[in-house]
Amino acid sequence: MEYVLNTENLCKQYSKYLAVDNVSLHIKRGEIYGFIGKNGAGKTTFMKMICGLAFPTSGEIELFGAKGNAINRHRTRIGNLIEEPGIFPNLSGINNLKCKCYALGIYRKGYAEHLIEMVGLKDAGKKKARKYSLGMRQRLGIAMALAGEPDLLILDEPINGLDPQGIAEVRDMLLKLKTEKNMTIMISSHILEELYKIADTFGIINNGKLVQELSREELSNKCNDYIEIIVNDSAKACTNIEKLGFNDYSVMEDGSIHIYKELERLGEINRELVLSGCTVNSIKVVQENLENYFLNLTGGVQNA
Repeated sequence: MEYVLNTENLCKQYSKYLAVDNVSLHIKRGEIYGFIGKNGAGKTTFMKMICGLAFPTSGEIELFGAKGNAINRHRTRIGNLIEEPGIFPNLSGINNLKCKCYALGIYRKGYAEHLIEMVGLKDAGKKKARKYSLGMRQRLGIAMALAGEPDLLILDEPINGLDPQGIAEVRDMLLKLKTEKNMTIMISSHILEELYKIADTFGIINNGKLVQELSREELSNKCNDYIEIIVNDSAKACTNIEKLGFNDYSVMEDGSIHIYKELERLGEINRELVLSGCTVNSIKVVQENLENYFLNLTGGVQNA
């Protein structure tokens, strides 16, 4: 397995505030990595350290197989949009982009125009950037991040300020970059539902800690509806559940039992447990969606 980015116990502390707390994260080549967290969770600080815009307090970064000071020469292979794009307000969008291209040594005719069209700003390329809406500035920032065709694209909340059509267009563009150019993309957001549509792997961060790192398939399995059973004797109940042919189930820390398939057999399960002498305190189908899963991991809606 080839990784573009690995971190080992990465930390960033500002005075007494630990913004990133021992994060060990792994991004495979050619994948879209969804970095999920509430505002203030540590997403931006982590991304800044990867791009060299902030220095770690401790821990290690491995970038394209290089470690230590050797990673600096590989940072030219990263395109990034972190926080607000750095644009000159009195220049047009296309001239802002050309400035970035010239700084990278790219003078190819039509190159900047191609990028500006790719992000949906063809008709606004000649407009002064100070007249751009928030969504237009985000699009321009993405175009600037793409200049030079980076191997790793790091985008911090890139759909911020975009309307539904704009979000869909950015989503399609990122998928195209992945499939056609094998570009590795790390994209942060607090909107799990949107990232779920494009990401291959998810890292969920909360209060500076990486709470979970899981594949799309693993996340999908965790967010399926399931039967929740609360009984007086979990071990006895499991024996009878297996007699009914159920193997895909889990016993949780609180003793409740979760069954993930054949939810329509709830009545049959209840009958079998009662006949076997189990006291069934509760049996129900729980609908687990992505938002609920995220909120449960990060402390609930009051902390979002």
